[in-house]
Amino acid sequence: MPERSFNCQRCGHCCQGEGGIVMTARDRERLARHLGLDVPVMLAGCAESAGGKVRLRAGDDGYCIFFRQGEGCGVHAGRPDICRAWPYFRGNLVDASSWEMIQSDCPGVNAAAGHALFVSEGVDYLYEHGLVHEPGAESPHALVLAASLVRRKDP
Repeated sequence: MPERSFNCQRCGHCCQGEGGIVMTARDRERLARHLGLDVPVMLAGCAESAGGKVRLRAGDDGYCIFFRQGEGCGVHAGRPDICRAWPYFRGNLVDASSWEMIQSDCPGVNAAAGHALFVSEGVDYLYEHGLVHEPGAESPHALVLAASLVRRKDP
C-alpha cells in the first residue's frame, strides 16, 4: 500500500494558539449538539468574537479549551470544520513552501510522500468530507480553495 501524505499523530500542535479555530454556523450547531447545549449557552462558555468571526477560546496554556494533553481533542466528533480539515489548508495545498514549513510542527505530515500527493489527497479529503467553503464573511479562508483546486461540476 502506498504511503499517505498525512496521518494524524494527535500531538495537538495544531490545537495551540489563539484565533485560529473559526466556527461557522454549521460548526456552532454541531459543537453545541455534541456538548448537549443550546448554541447560545455553548457560545457563552466556549467562544469569543474577533474580527467579525466566532472562534473557540484558548485556555491559559494557549491550547484550544477542548484539547487534552496526552489524549487529543476532547470534542473530536463535534469539532469545527477548520479542525477537521487540518493540514489540508489552502496555503499548504497551493504553496509547497508552506507545506514544507508545517513539517517541522506537524509529525503527521509525510515529507517523503511529496507535495503533489499531499495536494491530491488533500483536495479529495476536503471534498469527500464537505469541508470546502465558499467565500463569505463567516468562512474560514483556509478552507476556501484556490481556483486551480476547485472541482468543476459536470453540466
